[in-house]
Formats: sequence, structure tokens, C-alpha cells
Amino acid sequence: MARVKRGLLLVVSGPAGVGKGTVNAALMERHPEVKMSVSATTRPPRPGEIDGVHYFFKTKEEFDRMIEEDAFLEYMRVFGMNDYGTPRAFVEQEREKGNHVILEIDVQGARKVKAACPDAVTVFIAPPSLDILKERLVGRGTETQESIDVRTKTALEELKALPEYDYMVVNDTVDEAVAEMEAILSAERLKTERNTDLITKLTGGEPI
Repeated sequence: MARVKRGLLLVVSGPAGVGKGTVNAALMERHPEVKMSVSATTRPPRPGEIDGVHYFFKTKEEFDRMIEEDAFLEYMRVFGMNDYGTPRAFVEQEREKGNHVILEIDVQGARKVKAACPDAVTVFIAPPSLDILKERLVGRGTETQESIDVRTKTALEELKALPEYDYMVVNDTVDEAVAEMEAILSAERLKTERNTDLITKLTGGEPI
């Protein structure tokens, strides 16, 4: 897939169990120029986790300073628990290299990112049906019936936000979903608003 001068920010949401991680991993495996955003967190590293690879590990004081400096595209603070945020600098650096950055985040976070970064491309990964979503949750073998019921109810609420997204990808099979994600990247890459430099050269006019 040809690179553009500046990469895209792809904001991906979807209910638990829909397969967001699987689809995103498969897309990145096929396209080295697609990177996953690295979040900052105040929680301590777990065994094997590397700073700057899995997370940017921050103290409470460092996290607070980043908030004051408007260094996050979005962040989440839960009293008495760990904080998480998406560093603006990492996303910008990767995009300037021509890489496309995936930010896998919930609906609330997606709204914040879109407000902070209007040119972000939002994609909602949906299940073929709620029944299939339930089957996938059961298939995990890690969910109680109560948890499945809660996640299904949450999924219904999240699906109501679909009209806010630029694209919807139905994860019926991973290969089909990845092909649709590739189509989205291609379509966005070809938009005239992302090719103003070339348009200027072709028309001989002033930059748009």
C-alpha cells in the first residue's frame, strides 16, 4: 500500500468480543506502515512490559503535567485507580513519518479524539448480529453469564453511536473485515483534501 506524505489517524471502536484486536493485528501484519497507538498510564509495568512499546509508564505527577500541557488527545481518570491517556506527540510523530496510526478506543474516547483531531478517520467494527456477538463472548470461556449480559447491554448502547462514525466494518470473517479496513485506508488516501500538494503542482496555482 503506497504511503502518503502524512499518515492517517484511524480511530477504531466496537463492542467487547467483536474482534477489534484481531482485525487490527491482522491489518498491521499485512501493512508495516500501520502502527498501534501507545498509551500512557500511571499503573506499574507488568512482567515483560517495555516502556514506550506496550505503554508509556508515567508517575501521577508526570501524568498531571501532561494534562496541564494539553499533551493528550484524550485521557481517562478514575478516582483511586490508574489513569490512561493517548499522547498527542507519539501519534503526530508517527503520522509525520507517513505511518497510519490505529487508536483502539471506546465511543466516549473516540468523541474526544475526533474533537481534538478533526481529520481522524473513525471506524466502528460491528458484529453480524447480537446473537453472534454473544456466541463469541461465550466462546472466550472467560465470561460469566452475568458478564455476558452486561456486555451485551453495553454493546446495544455503543451501537447507537454508529451514525457518528465515518465507516462501519462488519466483522463476519477477519479476512473480509481486514479487506474493508484496507479499502478505507485507500479511499482516505485518495481524498483530494489529503493531496493538496499534488493538486497545486498539477494546477500550477497557489496552495489550497
